[in-house]
Order: sequence, then C-alpha cells, then structure tokens
Amino acid sequence: MNINVVVLRKRLSVNKRGASLLNMMRIPSITELRSFPFLCRKVSNNPHQHGSQNGTQASPETKDQLLENEPKEEEQRRPKKKPSECSVLLFPGQGSQFVGMGRGLLKYRNVKDMFGVAQKILGYDLLSLCLDGPEEELMKTVHCQPAVFVTSLAAVERLNHENPAAIENCVAAAGFSVGEFAALVFSGAMDFAEALYAVKVRAEAMQNASELISSGMLSVMGRPQAKYKHACLQAREHCLSLGIKEPVCSVANYLFPDGRVIAGHKEALNFLQQNSRKLHFLRARPLPVSGAFHTALMESATEPLRDVLRQVEVRRPEINVYSNVDAKRYMHEGHVRRQLVKQLVSPVKWEQTLHEVYERTQGQSFPHTYEVGPGKQLGATLQKCNMKAYKSYTHVDVTTHDD
Repeated sequence: MNINVVVLRKRLSVNKRGASLLNMMRIPSITELRSFPFLCRKVSNNPHQHGSQNGTQASPETKDQLLENEPKEEEQRRPKKKPSECSVLLFPGQGSQFVGMGRGLLKYRNVKDMFGVAQKILGYDLLSLCLDGPEEELMKTVHCQPAVFVTSLAAVERLNHENPAAIENCVAAAGFSVGEFAALVFSGAMDFAEALYAVKVRAEAMQNASELISSGMLSVMGRPQAKYKHACLQAREHCLSLGIKEPVCSVANYLFPDGRVIAGHKEALNFLQQNSRKLHFLRARPLPVSGAFHTALMESATEPLRDVLRQVEVRRPEINVYSNVDAKRYMHEGHVRRQLVKQLVSPVKWEQTLHEVYERTQGQSFPHTYEVGPGKQLGATLQKCNMKAYKSYTHVDVTTHDD
C-alpha cells in the first residue's frame, strides 16, 4: 500500500524488531505496515536532526559525516511566526467515544484505508463498531481506546483537507491518556500501525487489570475549600476499617481548577459519594469505565505495555508533545517509552499541561487550538483553565461533513 498523506517523516526503516511485531499483528507485509500514513506534518527537512533512524547513538565517524552534511545555520533557521499564526492540536482520550463517530470523516483521503489497516491489526471491524455500535461493545476499554485513537487521527485528515495551514503551522500537541499516542503519531515520534498495536496491547492490559479488583472512577467538582488528597486518605482509612488490604484511592485526573477525577476501590468511591457534602464536593458522579485507571491498581498493565514499546520504533517528536505524567515536553525516544508506561499508574496532569502549553507573557497572543477527535471535553477543560486561549478553540467534527 503506497499512500501519500500529510507526512512528517519521509524516511522508512525495516528491521528485525519491526518484522517480529509484524508477525504478531499478522499484517501481510512489513512494507504495508511501515509505509502506512504517518498523519503528520513536515517540520524539518533535515533527516539527521534526531540521530539515526532506529534511535541508536551515532558513532563518532557518523557524527562527523552528519556535521558535514548539516545545513548552514541560515538554512536551519526557520522564520519565527506570531503565536496567532500557529496552532496546537489536542487529542481526546477514553470516555469521548460515541456510536456514530467517524461518519463525517469517511469522504476524506485515507480514512477508509486507516480503518482497513486497523481491522487487520485489531482482528475486528473497528469502523462498523464506531458507526453502528453496539454501544456496550464500543464502551469496553479494549474497543474504545483503539476507536478513539483511529478516529482522532482520521480527524487530522479532515483538518488537513479543510485547513492545511493548521497542520503546517502546528507547534505543539497533547493528548489525554490514550490520546497521547495519537499526539505522538502526529508528531512523527511513532508510526500509525505500530502505535495502534501498542494501543491494542495497552487497552487489553488495562481491561485485564480492571477485572482483578472491583474499582472505578469518580468525577468530582469541589468547592474551593475541598481537600482532595485528604478526602482520598479518609476513603482509604474507611477501606482499611472494612478489612481491605492496601486500599487505593487517589486523584487520577487533574482536569481544571476544582475539577478532579478520583479513582480506586469501589468501597472508597462509595465513601466519597456518601460523604460528598462533608468533603465540600459539589458533585461526585461515577464514570462509565471498567476500572481505576491512572492509579496503582493498573500496575499489572505496565509490563505488557513496556514490552510492546520495546518492540516498536520510537523517535524524538518533531514538535512539542507534552507528557501526561509531569506536563513536560518529551525530549527523546527513551523518555517517550518510560513516560507512556508510567502514565498508566500516574495521574493525568491535564490542567498542568494546559498551563504549560499556553504559558506566555502578558499581552502575547494565543495560538489556534484544534480538538481532533470525538467529543468536546478538552475544549471544555480549556475554557475552565484559560478563557483567552479558548477564544481561539475549534472542534473538528467527526460526525458530519459539508457536501
């Protein structure tokens, strides 16, 4: 399959790790896997910018050769654009999925092919599941994570068709939980097919971890005086009184000021709901998920993800991509691998990420922000975190299209 798309990284590499992964996927051809659309933008014409293709350290001789081939300083220097001429892409995570998503994207180039390759990797018809459900199947962790991942990158195709400047002038990307994989694909750090396989392994491992212990997640809106960590401590003490050993209850998502998701043992979440007024919670609503994601209860899912990330090719992102773990930019391929594993058992620091992405001096303009994928939850959190940045926000619709 030879498809021309919005390409960030023109170079291809075929190695034993890729061939091994290919056999696991039962993809008919490694050329098909490695040449499938990267769904990225071209940031640099210098193929040696981040070292060798497989992420290994270059030898001294190779470094000298690279220095000789480096473009002159004037050629490397890219003209600075005003922030108002730049863009930021946000990729949603699990919970944004709904039946019918993707219907408005099928007319855009490569989208059907993306879902076709997804069917080969996943072993089921993802497009049919996205379009027609059934809803209870789409909501399962093993299905919704790949569905959100593929639909989000399909939305990039729409954005590129309708506003190619938004792709060309993108300076940063961030993704919520599984959305971070889509952001990394867009940035050129991972290839579509390999990243999708990693998402498949991740989703299955998280589903399995969820089935070990009765657990869940609670969306909490608190008053200014609410003490979330202390509330979690009280919930854990309650679990201990019930005889539960090593109870888990902690903040799993930092969404916006006074907006949190708390996750852990069901008994802990029940305690928080029953005592919500005493804990100064305005709202405490269970989320329709199967487990306590981004807490210590996901520990058993880390090793399968770590194993698959050792197999796939990872490169340094060619635009700024921010980690959920600490809201800092990814610096190199090893950093990407470590943080993606750590993310499973660490809270998603989304509020902190938005502050990092949109931090600027007083009076400086904001970039255009595009939420690419199902739902508008990330736009809602941006509105609560930074109203000035939100004024330049656009959601790329995944259900309808203009004929």
